[in-house]
Amino acid sequence: MNKKALLAEFIATFVLVFVGVGATASNALTQGNLGLLGIALAYGLTIAAMVSATAAVSGGHLNPAVTIGLFFVKKIDAVNAIGYIIVQCLGAIAGVFILQQCFPMTYLTTIHMGTPSLAAGVTPGMGLLAEIILTFILMFVIFGTAVDKRAPQVGGLFIGLAITLDILMGGPLTGACMNPARYLGPALLGGGLQDIWLYWLGPVLGAIIAAVTYDKFLAKK
Repeated sequence: MNKKALLAEFIATFVLVFVGVGATASNALTQGNLGLLGIALAYGLTIAAMVSATAAVSGGHLNPAVTIGLFFVKKIDAVNAIGYIIVQCLGAIAGVFILQQCFPMTYLTTIHMGTPSLAAGVTPGMGLLAEIILTFILMFVIFGTAVDKRAPQVGGLFIGLAITLDILMGGPLTGACMNPARYLGPALLGGGLQDIWLYWLGPVLGAIIAAVTYDKFLAKK
């Protein structure tokens, strides 16, 4: 197991949750000054930066769904995949824990620790489909810009843009999670685990479908 890669994944996922959930808390603190666009950019820019920073060490997954999708097309072995998923979840939990030391709890409670949730009127079936499609888009971009050796080496930037566009569309609907660790950290530390199945199943299915589709039909063999 690659210990350097595990450390890189822990740090990068920590930063993702610290900045992303922190931006959501800052939006509450400033009474909505950041807005949806500001929060989407916070997540997207963080992904762009941290994927670029860790790509050479770990591949810059930062997301159990991405790791599982890559495992399904044999881009990572089982042992390292399990290690990645564990440290990604730990990094997300650590990110929220440190945020609790930085923000007044009032603002974190207001946003339910940044835990993604379904909007009023959105059924679990609707939310599940949305998360599958949103994560499909993310994983498709990852393959087309970072995994495919023919791609220009700017994958981090476009992966960040994919996150941004997904949040702009799906943020008000489901929280546009796309990342089981991103759900688990806030949920465990006070946000509630009531929709955990949806926010694991949706992203994992979306990532697997995208990975298999790209690998089977678009990748150069």
